[in-house]
Amino acid sequence: MAITYNNLYMDIRQIFRARDIDAATLEARELVCYAAGKSREELSRDARLYVPPEVEARVRELVARHLAGEPVAYLIGEWEFYGLPLDISESVLIPRTDTEVLAEQAIAYVQTLEKPRVLDLCAGSGCVGLAVAAHGPKSMVVLGEISEGAIRVCRQNIRRNGLTGRVVAIQADALAKPSPHLGEFDCIVCNPPYIPHGDMAGLDVSVRDYEPHLALDGGEDGLDFYRAVCDKWRQALRTGGRLYFEVGIGQADDVLRIMRAAGFGDIQVIPDTAGIPRVVFGTLCDRIF
Repeated sequence: MAITYNNLYMDIRQIFRARDIDAATLEARELVCYAAGKSREELSRDARLYVPPEVEARVRELVARHLAGEPVAYLIGEWEFYGLPLDISESVLIPRTDTEVLAEQAIAYVQTLEKPRVLDLCAGSGCVGLAVAAHGPKSMVVLGEISEGAIRVCRQNIRRNGLTGRVVAIQADALAKPSPHLGEFDCIVCNPPYIPHGDMAGLDVSVRDYEPHLALDGGEDGLDFYRAVCDKWRQALRTGGRLYFEVGIGQADDVLRIMRAAGFGDIQVIPDTAGIPRVVFGTLCDRIF
């Protein structure tokens, strides 16, 4: 039986809502758009047109895969973050709304500086660094990642967002000391792996079975990267520069103490939209112990 694009979209949205999927409206729309090869505007324009059977079959197939756990971002190969369209692959984490708090805080700081150098360490898709570059037009941004697959995604996203002149992607290990050739940065932003190793097996199937464990596993207590970045990468931050971290639930106080012990002051904790402490940042007061 023939079905219109609008009715197909409504049907998929209802299926997702029945499964308590929070982003049912967004995900239903994105899957229909992707399967039909239409933009959001084109889907709205063609809402009353009938869907070709092969397109409906493709939508139903994608829906089944999503209900089995596969994230929509990986199914369609892209996602949006802070208003920027991003290529996404299973080499990188899917950008979360919570992480926009990290970008927002860093952007506000960078906008107060004349010509800031910014490092996005553990960059993943490059989402945070690219948002900083897009909204801090005087900034020069380096996206640092250890994964070669993630670096490829970063470079695709640099080109996609027209930021080739001000953003570069390099291979960088957050657990090792930085090369002195990198120079000093005015701001380092970092959304590191922070899931305690023992919690990995209990993650939702959409995360555990699809997202890269390299970007999730933060060691026994989830704090390995915070310690390493504060200890080793502080030398890449100018005195008076700021280090911004995203943190997991219940980690803010521990990260604050790690930063304080490493010579950071004026440390602040910022909640996300749900009121959960999500960002911890501080200023490097003294580069010499």
